[in-house]
Amino acid sequence: MTARFAAAALITAWSVGAAAQQSTFHAETRLVVLRATVKNSRGAEIAGLDRDAFSVFENGRRQPITLFRHDDVPVSIGLLIDNSGSMRTLRVRVEAAALAFVRASNPLDEAFVLNFADKAAIDVPMTSDLYTLEAGIARVDSIGGTAMRDAVDAGERYLKEHAANERHVLLVVTDGRDNASTVTLKQIDDLSHRSDTAVYAIGFFRAADSSEAKDGRRELDALTQQTGGTAAYPRSVDDIPTVAIDLARQIRSQYTIAYAPLNQALDGTYRRIHVEARAREPLTVHTRAGYVALANNAR
Repeated sequence: MTARFAAAALITAWSVGAAAQQSTFHAETRLVVLRATVKNSRGAEIAGLDRDAFSVFENGRRQPITLFRHDDVPVSIGLLIDNSGSMRTLRVRVEAAALAFVRASNPLDEAFVLNFADKAAIDVPMTSDLYTLEAGIARVDSIGGTAMRDAVDAGERYLKEHAANERHVLLVVTDGRDNASTVTLKQIDDLSHRSDTAVYAIGFFRAADSSEAKDGRRELDALTQQTGGTAAYPRSVDDIPTVAIDLARQIRSQYTIAYAPLNQALDGTYRRIHVEARAREPLTVHTRAGYVALANNAR
């Protein structure tokens, strides 16, 4: 995976069949693996593109695509749910959105639930059992501030230790800007450079034109775009479950692209990534912004 490099890279074997999707093989050269979402100018997702439609660039230099696929593979998911005091009146809708997201995901996915206010805590350990998730998501004692960055950091660490699937996703659901984290913006930025976890977010800000809401959106946009995810901002509380389902479907329809960097040096430098897709209409590709070339990315 991107940012999990070794001299012999361990990557997913892209064979036919569900069992083969979980097998691995060793490659003598390291690979960078990208998850890409392609949209047209209207924001509609584009499926059915072939390998030749894509071009990958690292630090402005075109790279040879080694592997390509476009199918639905299992994901390890962290549901990071804002449990601060301001979420009390929204909690029922947020719980419904989290469950809608899980139900719209691949049945072979696994997920955990992390609630955060002033502190972040795992309320539902990693599981593939929907009923366990349903029973554990409900929580009525919303109180305290919003330590979102702490939650992202804790979620990433939990995925590294407990995820069974190669592909990792965090979904953050919040209604306000971070006001309680000990983890800084720079630390989160560094984390995104060293991790292959895609972060998605649902931000519901009541006073959409307030300075706090604008700051909150900027932070969510920066966090998600850097990792190859996206942030969505429902216009009303009733739209939150629909937005969650749309994000789940987006994750299931991504392209997976791997390339062997022409620069194989593990020199600790940051490598910028840009992906283009060609079709009869203009297309935009959303994927992670780059990675740090290290043999061991343990923080």
